[in-house]
Amino acid sequence: MPQGNKSGYTDKQKRKAEHIEEGYEDRGVSEKEAERRAWATVNKESGGGKKAGSGRGHPENHASSEKGGRKGGAAAASRTKEERSASAKKAAATRKRNEHQAHH
Repeated sequence: MPQGNKSGYTDKQKRKAEHIEEGYEDRGVSEKEAERRAWATVNKESGGGKKAGSGRGHPENHASSEKGGRKGGAAAASRTKEERSASAKKAAATRKRNEHQAHH
């Protein structure tokens, strides 16, 4: 399945996906899988792309994000502080990299 270009998303949706992805990585999910799940979650909640928001008929459903805080623990607990901060640093680097290509 080809990975779509994320330019059709709002900044808020992109930010949200980054946070979700970091949460998964903290729980020991691989980077690629974390990203895949993060975007799936954003799509599920907002219906994908830039169409979410007022007047569109569907409120966002945050059921999946609410589970987030409760789910992990074991995976995150088994990783050292260094591993977690490495993952955060990598996410920050990814954000920097993406930001350069994103702004046309």
